[in-house]
Amino acid sequence: MSIKVEKTENANEVKLSFTVEASKFEEAIQKVYAKSAKYFNIPGFRKGKAPYKMVEKQYGVEIFYEDAFNEVAGEVYEKEIKEAGLEVVSKPNVDIEQMEKGKDLIFTAVVQTKPEVKLGKYKGIELKKIEYNVEDKDIDEEIKRMQERNARLVNVEDRAVETNDTAIIDFEGFVDGVAFEGGKAENHELVIGSNTFIPGFEEQIVGMKIDEEKDINVKFPEEYFSKELAGKDAVFKIKLHEIKKKELPEVDDEFAKDVSEFDTVKELKASIKEKLEEQNKNKEKYETEEEAIKAVCDNTKIDIPSGMVETEIDNMVRDIEQRLQYQGLNYAQYLQMMGKTEADARNEMKEQAEIQVKTKLVLEEIVKEEKIEASEEDVKAKLEEMATMYGRDAKELEQNESLKLYITETIKTENAIKYIVDNAKIK
Repeated sequence: MSIKVEKTENANEVKLSFTVEASKFEEAIQKVYAKSAKYFNIPGFRKGKAPYKMVEKQYGVEIFYEDAFNEVAGEVYEKEIKEAGLEVVSKPNVDIEQMEKGKDLIFTAVVQTKPEVKLGKYKGIELKKIEYNVEDKDIDEEIKRMQERNARLVNVEDRAVETNDTAIIDFEGFVDGVAFEGGKAENHELVIGSNTFIPGFEEQIVGMKIDEEKDINVKFPEEYFSKELAGKDAVFKIKLHEIKKKELPEVDDEFAKDVSEFDTVKELKASIKEKLEEQNKNKEKYETEEEAIKAVCDNTKIDIPSGMVETEIDNMVRDIEQRLQYQGLNYAQYLQMMGKTEADARNEMKEQAEIQVKTKLVLEEIVKEEKIEASEEDVKAKLEEMATMYGRDAKELEQNESLKLYITETIKTENAIKYIVDNAKIK
């Protein structure tokens, strides 16, 4: 077995040339034959009992080549790149140059490798002080949200529908006089002004009175997720049953007792102020770190391999897929609703993926340059935090070496960010 490594004309790209002895390739062929023999049916032999020579004669000498290549190439590839000390960051582009029985297997793999990071200035960078103060209006807005959450709906019988009312309606939609699927409901609660229906629908409910029936005309948006309805004119037959309005509770000490653990509005407002100040501190910290990372990345030169960007986009897509599962959707449905192709979506993610890859590489280099570590105490504390969060045994998590390594690297990254901010000049 031999390997030759040579750089290509592209940055961070190498061509690996592999030569695998004929005997090793033959072993792989025999191994594949042993696994697949049961599937061959040759006259004169029980199914799966035909000798290798007969299978080869019946189906051709190349019948096992592809599987034998996959059997041997993957093992050889992983072993050799590890021994060569290459940090490969892309899928290999494989080209088979020779694959014949009785001859050495020769193939090449072009791969991208982890790039060199040329750090610029990362100590003493200048940052503007980010500060958020809690004002009275912020506390009032939170109180208003608490009122909204604890509001009750009361019936209105002496007037027509107004914006912000909840209208209880029956409706049925028609396109070209024909009812369409999903366009009918009874006793549907619609908040007027919520913009949950297609444009123009809710506005035409305003002014209707209880028991009134009405036809309203609307046009489905051109980018509507249902292609059968997109851009079509529609008529909805409406019947209004009830009108309800939101009644907010009065803000007094009784309100404070009902919505919190406090006895007075004064205490409630003081608690809200304290929570908002804590939120602002976290926001200040996050935005300061973001600005610091951006400044350091702007000072750093890296030729980012396309393979790393594609891998990061793959990760972003997986995150979207996981979030969609909670909504009962899949990625294909999401793309259809957004009116995008998979290529469009990946292209839109490219810029953010490049930023994330560069950030990761820069922080890794600072960790290396400054010899930043993660203490055993911090790793243990994080494991215990995870155990509490997910209802697991902390000692069990401590036995998971992969998890420990991931947490260790995460803490190192966090410490690198803290190092940048602590050494910044904040004005």
